[in-house]
Parts: sequence; C-alpha cells; structure tokens
Amino acid sequence: MKKKLFSIFLCMVMVLSLAACGGEEPSEPSAADSGNESPGSSTTDDGDDSFVTDEPDTSVPDDPVSVEDGSWAVYWYLCGSDLESKHGCASTDLSEMMEVELPENVTVVIQTGGASVWQNDYADPGRLQRWVYNSDGLTLVAESESASMGDAQTLYEFLEFASTNYPADKVAVTFWNHGGGSVDGAAFDELYGMDSLDLTEMYQAFNEVWPADTEAPALELVGFDTCLMATVDVAAVFQNFSKYLVASEEVEPGNGWLYSGWLAELAQNPEMNGDDLGIAICNSFYEGCEAVGTEEETTLSVTDLTRLTPLLEAYEAFGQEAFAAAAEDPAFFAQLGRAAAQSENYGGNTREQGYTNMVDLGHLARQTAWMLPSAQGVCDALEDCVIYQVGGPYRAEATGLSCFYSYNGDVDNYNGYAAVGTGMAFKYLYAYGLTGELGEGGEEYLASLDIQELPDVVTLASVGWDGAPLDVNDEGAAVLTLGPEANNILAGIGFSLFYVDEENDQMMLLGTDNDIDADWENGVFYDNFRGVWGAIDGHTVYMELSFEGEDYNLYSVPILLNGEEYNLQVVYDFTSETWSVLGAAPGIDESGMAAKELRLLEEGDVITTIWQLASYSGDDDFEAYAAEELTVTADTSFGEASLPDGQYAMVFEMRDAAGSSVYSDAVTFDCADGEIYTSVNVY
Repeated sequence: MKKKLFSIFLCMVMVLSLAACGGEEPSEPSAADSGNESPGSSTTDDGDDSFVTDEPDTSVPDDPVSVEDGSWAVYWYLCGSDLESKHGCASTDLSEMMEVELPENVTVVIQTGGASVWQNDYADPGRLQRWVYNSDGLTLVAESESASMGDAQTLYEFLEFASTNYPADKVAVTFWNHGGGSVDGAAFDELYGMDSLDLTEMYQAFNEVWPADTEAPALELVGFDTCLMATVDVAAVFQNFSKYLVASEEVEPGNGWLYSGWLAELAQNPEMNGDDLGIAICNSFYEGCEAVGTEEETTLSVTDLTRLTPLLEAYEAFGQEAFAAAAEDPAFFAQLGRAAAQSENYGGNTREQGYTNMVDLGHLARQTAWMLPSAQGVCDALEDCVIYQVGGPYRAEATGLSCFYSYNGDVDNYNGYAAVGTGMAFKYLYAYGLTGELGEGGEEYLASLDIQELPDVVTLASVGWDGAPLDVNDEGAAVLTLGPEANNILAGIGFSLFYVDEENDQMMLLGTDNDIDADWENGVFYDNFRGVWGAIDGHTVYMELSFEGEDYNLYSVPILLNGEEYNLQVVYDFTSETWSVLGAAPGIDESGMAAKELRLLEEGDVITTIWQLASYSGDDDFEAYAAEELTVTADTSFGEASLPDGQYAMVFEMRDAAGSSVYSDAVTFDCADGEIYTSVNVY
C-alpha cells in the first residue's frame, strides 16, 4: 500500500531535462531542443514530392497560387486512430462537413491517416491521403504510402502542401484526434504504436512553414478537436503562429465539434475573423453536446494569443512567488497540494483512471490567492486573453486554460513537462518539491531570486505516520491524531474502505472518499462513516474520488461496458443532494492519451462491476476481477446503498506533495440490522 520512493537515477534524468531548458525565460520549443533534424529538410519547395495521384487532378496547381482577398482555408489534420476504426467518429465529422455547401472563397484541405479502418467507402487506411472540399465537393488530390501522423515530418509536409497549393487570405489549422495535454500532445496514430505529436514537434513543423512571429502571426486560428489541449504551454507555442487558439481543457465527448454548425457559419460569413470563427466553433460544439446529452463536463475556449504575453509574465511571476514561498518554508508544498486537490483537474487523476496532471490555471490561482498575491495577476490576465468559453455545469470553475501540476509525483511525467512547458519558475518549483534538488542551473536560478539556500523538503518519509494508531470517540467515530505538523506535510487526506471476510480469508477494497472532518490547525481527523456506499441499481461498486469541490464531488467507477474497460463518471451534487452518471470514458493509456470517447449509457448496455480483492491474512496486492453483471434500463441510476451486514474496515490515507502515501491502522465497523458498531484493530 506504499508508493516507492524516487531513485537517484530518475532525479538525474530530471536534472538533464531542466538543463536543456536553460536559464532564460521564456524558452520556446525548437528543433534544436529535440535533438532531431528539423522537418522539411528532404522535401521540395512545393511541399512533398512523395505524394502522387494515380490520376492527377487539376485542382492541384502547377504554378504558385495567388491569394484571393477575403478567402478562407481550413487545413484539417485528421488522424482517425481508434476513434475512427472502432466508432466511425471521423467519418461522421466528414459527413457533417459535407452537409455544408461552401462558397468559392472557402476551402477545406484535409489529410487522412492514422486509422486501421475507415468507416466510409472512400478513405484508404493503408495510405496517407489529401482531400479538398470546396464548392465542387470532396476531391482526392494526392496520396502516398502510410507514415505516422504523430511525426513532425508528416505534419510539416501536409502544412507545406496545403499552404503552397491552397493559400488563402485567412487560414485555420485544426487537429482531430485524441489529446494528452502539455506533455503528450495530440494526433495519436494507431498504426504506429499511438505515436503522437508533442509540442516540440508541432513547433518544428509550423516554424518550417510559417517562421515564428508573435508580432504578426501567419494564421488566424489553430484548433484542437481533441482532449486536454487548452493549456498555457500549448498557447505559448502557438502564439508564434496564430492569433487565436480553440481547444478544450477537459476530455471531449466522442461527438466532438459540430462541423455542420461552424462551417456553415463560415460559409455564410467568410468575412469573419478568427475570433468569430472560434466563437462559432464553441457555440456549435456545446449545442451539439446538448443535443446528445454530453454537455455536463464539457469545456471549450477561445484564447486571443496576441494578448497572451501578459499571462505568460503573470504565470512566471506566480511561479517565482510560489518558489520563494517554498524556499522560505517547505510546508508551502502541502498547502499548494491541498489547493490543487480542490481545483478543477482534467482527464482523470486517480489510480484507476491514470494521471494527466492538468489543472485549471485560474482555479488554482484563486485557491492560492490567500498566500500568493501574484495569483490575482494570473486571474486578470486570463480574463483578458481567454475571450470566450463554453462549459457544462460540472466544469463551472474552468477559466479556459490549464497548467501542469504533478498530482502523482511521477518524475518521468515531470521530465516530459520540463522539456516542453513554458517558463522556468514552475519547473524549478516542481523539481524542488519532487526531489529536493534543482539540478544543473539551480544555483544561478536561486541567485536570480536572491535565495541563498534551500531547506530540506519535509515529506511523509521523514515522519513515522505509517500505521498511525486510531482512537474511537464517544460518538463512535474513528479519530486520527497527528498534531499540528500535519498541516505542514499533508497535501491531502482521505480514506479507503474495505469489506472483510475473515472466514474465507478475503478483503475487498470498495474505494476511496473524503467524508472526513478535518481540524488542520491541530492535525486531528474524524471519520463520518454512515454505513452506505455508491451503487448502480443497488449493486455496490468500487469507486474513487477524482475531484473534491465545494458544490460537487466527482467519482470514477471502473466497469466493463459491453465487455470493454471504461470508467463511469459520477457526480454528487451537494446543492441538490443527488447522484448522477455523466457518462463512461476509458482511462489514460500507456501513451498518455486521454480517449475522446465519453459516451452515455444506453438501454441494453451490459455493465460488469469490478471489485478489488486480496487475501485477508497475506501481503498480496489487490487485484481487479469481474463481479456482477447488470443490464442498463430506462430507470438505471447511481446512488448510495446501505452496506450489507458484515465487517468493514477503514484506513486513513495520508498523501504528501511528492505523491507518496502512508496509511493509518484500521478501524473496524460491524454492520448489523442497520446498526454500526465501531472498534479499533490493526491489520
């Protein structure tokens, strides 16, 4: 039940990542940073001589094309992946596009690839294909052998081809696929091991076609019809190339953008600028989500990248003030961790879902404003540059852009962030918090902030709270007493609940929750066990707390849905005192991809609940196994159910900001005939 400590070797890997960022601010991703040759070095001036057509089409000009005033072009990088091969989502969006009759001055240039199967009768999964959709309809204009759409060269060749052969007065570049946030990027190609484009690769490809220019960016809009790409790091990359960014902080539902909506608005009003197009994308997206019932957790925002610099400066000042606070008193990390736990985070940050480590920047700033005055500057700058957003009721705290926060303390994931993230302050802050060191360049950075030395970071490893004893008070509540030091060490506290079957030598883990009364000043914590737990149609389930808010909590419930692994997204609304299921989504896979597959339960779906079992007497790990099967009906619902008679055990889980956990001794509850009898035992 303990998380392994980080090794010295991993710390050195992190140090190298920091060294690559240098000591100057801000550092933009570049071809030199990646250690790879810049894309475009082996292609001809007209884009890509490897693409051919069996029957060359006259829509591909031989001579340079003049740019028509008032014209629009959308360059659509359509990496189908398993979204297309399993569900036909890309084909659906192509069909939506073709519902729109375009005027002569609006053109969509599309590259398809990245899927093992296309659910239409025209795209070939064995080749990269380029299409043009205009007033004449959809035409295949070029194709080549397959290549990874998660490679910078592939992206460069498409952008160069489109910009050379189909230039326009105003240009938007849009990505379609899964997304993985700042660290893992987008365009996960299922034909090439889910290879994806990270931010460095995107910067390289765009910079070869449109040299970086924050004063006069070449593009009107860059958009991500993907998950998790509305981040401050993504914005920092694309301010070099585009006036506006349209992206989602949260996982997008499978229905994605409504192409028949925003393209129709562009067709009707080609005079619009990038901000108007971004607003049209947002509005039609949300209307499309409302039409199919997937709007509850949606986010989509328009960021004016020409106004981004003040936000980047405020973000860096925010990080510097945080670093100075941590250097003065490392207890700051615990306070920051508790603020992050209560800030909206996206894509799943639990053991079952995996960790994206993405948190809403504005909400995190608001939660820390009481100790970091610079947080207000972040909020003000966000309000200025995020010019429009839509979102569901259970993403009410979203401010349009997220940022990295290490919820799980994983150094490898941090290394990925350090290689591509904007600014320097938070990189050094997290390096210090996770490892106690800064690495190469750290002394110079300390000197720049006039900090002489760093005190040791206090973590759970430095106190003996593993197996901490419990008491039972007069009301029958379990009490964990740690003392005032808890306020300086713990980034969070919750509990895990178990069903105990001594006779059959089994323990079943029911999950985690935060139904605890906390006296942080004195470090005393009380349980509120009521003898109930989450259930689907009365069937008790394993569930994990994924977000603890003031108005609602979000939970993740691992299930098999028609035989495939999903996590039900469940909300408890404190205002209405009701539970509801928002949908089902896969977790984060090994590539870091957050699947764009939120789907609603349908009548006839078969849900298999998942339980976590281990022996009662041994030290074996808990293992998942399929438990009960139930069929979804029109009346299927989620709610609390009384636990069956039997013996239950609860342990407090204490977490620090470095991602480590320790557990208290257990308190035992005997449930019988609606009564709860409490005693303290050691397991």
